[in-house]
Amino acid sequence: MVQLTLIRSDGYVLLDELCKGTDLPRQFVAKIFRELVRRDLLLSAKGRGGGFALARAPELITLYDIVATIDGDEQFDQCIVGMAKCDDQQPCPQHDDFKTTRTCIKKFLQETTLKRMSRTVKRKLQLIGKEVRKSKSKSKRIGRRY
Repeated sequence: MVQLTLIRSDGYVLLDELCKGTDLPRQFVAKIFRELVRRDLLLSAKGRGGGFALARAPELITLYDIVATIDGDEQFDQCIVGMAKCDDQQPCPQHDDFKTTRTCIKKFLQETTLKRMSRTVKRKLQLIGKEVRKSKSKSKRIGRRY
């Protein structure tokens, strides 16, 4: 989704264009994107000018939204060592140590937006002398309603 934001945050981008230059298999990305569409994080359009687009502005989509959609948000409450019952009253051996780490990870994901992540990636690419790709397709712009 960062790649989509970098290439074109205001319109549709073809899946092939998003996968270009990565090691990600097209079918793998397609499967994940279908779930992101189903959960209203992405839009999809078939045919000429279609592809995938952000359903909301990049500053309104957090990494937490994406991770929770793909992997589920229950992982943020599960025991780190896999115990069925683990909480402050019945802690596992790692509970107290990992509780702070889990809170920090969740906070980071909830506070980091696609816009912020994209700006960071763009700066890093510029630092190493790589060009930020722009969309070559003649896809249509989207009119978002937030």
